[in-house]
Amino acid sequence: MEAALEELPTALLLGGEAGVGKSRLIREFLQRRRGEQDIRVLVGGCLQISAEGLPFAPFSAVLRQLVRQIGVEGVTALLPDGTPRGLARLLPEFGVPDTASGTTEARTRLFDHVLLLFERLAVEMPVVLVIEDAQWAERSTRDLLSYLISNLPPGMLMIVTYRSDELHRSHPLRPSLAELSRVPWVRRLELDPLSRRAVAEQARSILGHDLDPRLLGKVYERSEGNPLFVEALLSDGRIDGELPESVRDLMLGSVQKLPEETQEILRLASAGGDRVEHALLAAVSGLDDAGLSRVMRPAVAGNVMVVDGEAYAFRHTLVREAVHGDLLPGEHTRAHRRFAETLEADPSRVPPGRAAAELAFHWYAVRDTAEALVSAWKAASVAMEAAAYTESLHMLDRVLELWDKVPDAAERLRADHCSVLVKAIRAADLAGETERGMAFARAALKEIDDPVRSAGVLEQRGRLKIRLGDHTALDDLREAARLVPAEPPSLARARVLSTLAQHLYLMPTGREEARTLGVEALAMAREFGNATVEAHALITLAGCDFLEDAEEHLVALAGVREVYERGADDSAMLRAATNEAHLLEGMGEHERAVEAARRGIALAGRHGQARTSGAFLTMNLAEPLMSLGRWDEVLEVVEHALELSPPRMTRASLHWLLGVIAVARGDLESADDAMSALDAVITPAHSLVQELFPAERLRIDLRLAHGDRSGALDAVEHVLTRLDPSVSSRYGWPLLASCARACAEMPGERAAKMLAEVRTQAGRAPAGGRPEQAHALVFDAEADRAEGRSRKAAWDAAAAVWKTLGEPYPEAYALLRAADAAGRESAGRETGGTRLRRAAELAHGLGARPLLEEIETCARRTRVAIGTRIGDDSLGLTPREREVLRLIADGRSNREIAGALFISAKTASVHVSNILTKLQVAGRGEAAAVARRLGVV
Repeated sequence: MEAALEELPTALLLGGEAGVGKSRLIREFLQRRRGEQDIRVLVGGCLQISAEGLPFAPFSAVLRQLVRQIGVEGVTALLPDGTPRGLARLLPEFGVPDTASGTTEARTRLFDHVLLLFERLAVEMPVVLVIEDAQWAERSTRDLLSYLISNLPPGMLMIVTYRSDELHRSHPLRPSLAELSRVPWVRRLELDPLSRRAVAEQARSILGHDLDPRLLGKVYERSEGNPLFVEALLSDGRIDGELPESVRDLMLGSVQKLPEETQEILRLASAGGDRVEHALLAAVSGLDDAGLSRVMRPAVAGNVMVVDGEAYAFRHTLVREAVHGDLLPGEHTRAHRRFAETLEADPSRVPPGRAAAELAFHWYAVRDTAEALVSAWKAASVAMEAAAYTESLHMLDRVLELWDKVPDAAERLRADHCSVLVKAIRAADLAGETERGMAFARAALKEIDDPVRSAGVLEQRGRLKIRLGDHTALDDLREAARLVPAEPPSLARARVLSTLAQHLYLMPTGREEARTLGVEALAMAREFGNATVEAHALITLAGCDFLEDAEEHLVALAGVREVYERGADDSAMLRAATNEAHLLEGMGEHERAVEAARRGIALAGRHGQARTSGAFLTMNLAEPLMSLGRWDEVLEVVEHALELSPPRMTRASLHWLLGVIAVARGDLESADDAMSALDAVITPAHSLVQELFPAERLRIDLRLAHGDRSGALDAVEHVLTRLDPSVSSRYGWPLLASCARACAEMPGERAAKMLAEVRTQAGRAPAGGRPEQAHALVFDAEADRAEGRSRKAAWDAAAAVWKTLGEPYPEAYALLRAADAAGRESAGRETGGTRLRRAAELAHGLGARPLLEEIETCARRTRVAIGTRIGDDSLGLTPREREVLRLIADGRSNREIAGALFISAKTASVHVSNILTKLQVAGRGEAAAVARRLGVV
């Protein structure tokens, strides 16, 4: 729109599946624009009245709107010589169509008059022309669209929408879109479905409250992120039930256009699930390969089905549901039984590892409870071995559901009900379904009468409570340790003591006890040959023994790999990766911390723990990225992790990262949201230092950003009365520095009294590593500033350390304060120009608007010219976009780019689109060529 307002022609081709939000996006856009200035909006839509549509239907609708706005005379006055007969083919108000000169000439006159009409309208005010549902446009309308877009007048924005899900391979609109995409002022945008997190936000806006995570998962799975389907499922109130009629009719519309024999095979295929192998469908249907291909071809051409390797997949899961819902009861049972029996006869007809899950699906659909129970139990084990923890949990849910319906369930499975619950606890933990794991644990504890077995469940529940931030986790772990006798030594006791030690180690007052328990757990683990418990005990002892020696701590962690290779499970290596990244960041080794965290996240992804350990490791990745000033990358990886719906405490810490950047960039509304997310789960009495201290620091900084200096001092008072920053070098010094800053921002008797207490706390805090030393320098400088004697040398010293560490934001802040102090110390003779120019460059690169405004204010006050700040490079690409461009040049797909950069495929797609726009090229190949020619890659 900005281009159109600047009297430049602009056209947008907006695609997306039905219901994805194209029309809603346009409405929101137009409402905002109308509130800003006068624009003329004209909207027309193509109609599906017949196979060929209605000629010129959208332009007739647009012209009718215009007549209502300015009258027939007003339209006529805009045409050459006041002759409107060229428009008579669109609207009878303009007379009888003149076809005497032949069809071609009359058509040319019509096209010219339409173009001229919009040219003259755009002279008066910007014009927005919206043509919707171009997939139904017949040839005449497509030709007029192409003509108008190719000759679009200045001051006009044209938006053409189309349903991408209806553009089958031979659809006549496809070549038109491809050709128009090459016009310089045309942009093409495909709307993707919503992410899981966005669906959660939509559900919240519809219901007025957060949707239960389990129900949210079902809505997201069924809707596949389509906003229309989300709304229909929620508004209808049948999340688990049959499709609402409105959605069902929409889904079946394209199916009902297909030949009857194709519809018949689709009904059978719908019983096979969203994706069914060609070989399996052929065997179930009784058709040979050629016959099945012939019958399925219309479904693929009509975009109802897509080819996925050697299988067919329904374009949308709701299409399958709608078709499956059309099966009569007898057809439903026969279809699923044929699939089940065919698979049992030859499991090789599906990919390895899928037969068990598909058999469980079909026997359950047939309502053969005994077969469904046994097959679900087998499928749960297969899924667990394949690290498909969510699927394993789903199958165990099925077993628990069917248990009471099969009298001899325990004999059939060779396992009692409690064993199923214990397996479900572990699956829920690994799948990130923490609350459900808690429910399973409560149920199991009611059934168990064996102390050792109860201890095992309590240990599992204790770990789940740690993920939830539940302060009673320690109670469960201590009770578990009490229930398992010390003599004789046992693996059960080793496991419980190891987990208890792991939790105590994180508490400042629990490290001695953690070491004692860790030594005992290590000895028993080695005695019984359990590598997993041994590895965890070694990790805990490394933290206890080398708390103040990071280098030795890293060496000890490296030794855990040997134990891992002897058979420890992935939890040990993921914990070691987490600790390694954490230590490196504490040492100021930000780049090494990034690499360590990336390795851990990749390991978590390979072993099905992206939502749990992977999301936790994202914090360890985002923190060094934030230190390095790579804030856009932080936002990407954090948003990607949040889309996975991680456990509550992990989610809160991820919001902390968003809050810190939001404050620094002046987005205080987002920062308030982040603070609220933290307050919902963190309490001074029960939270760990690494959770609590950063949250309190954010609270102080946020109140200062809001201009609430008194509130910031209230937060400092809370820190002084409820916390003790001196217990942690890593997290205490940054908090102390923020406390001192709050005192400096509101000098007075109250601040002076608080500052004295803060200095006392700082006097007890250990020096720590280089980052802590830098924060200590900032603390001293802020404390001096609070006492009215800001010292240039102190701020210069802090800036120098931050520069050495490669942390641009604190460096820029220290340089600003140094420049200000220089001016005050020399009564204005020393301007600090070099410092301010460096600080401005850093703040601009970060997008730290509030800091940049402070720098500019200081520059004006001291009469320093800080100069024009330039972009990242001659092509206008950000550092992240350059990184993406290098991967494009390597021939990577969006999904491969996403995997390499630990971001979502949707985010990668946005980057690629931005790059193509900035380079003014039509495709990835051209982008790579331009980048190589200009030396960007």
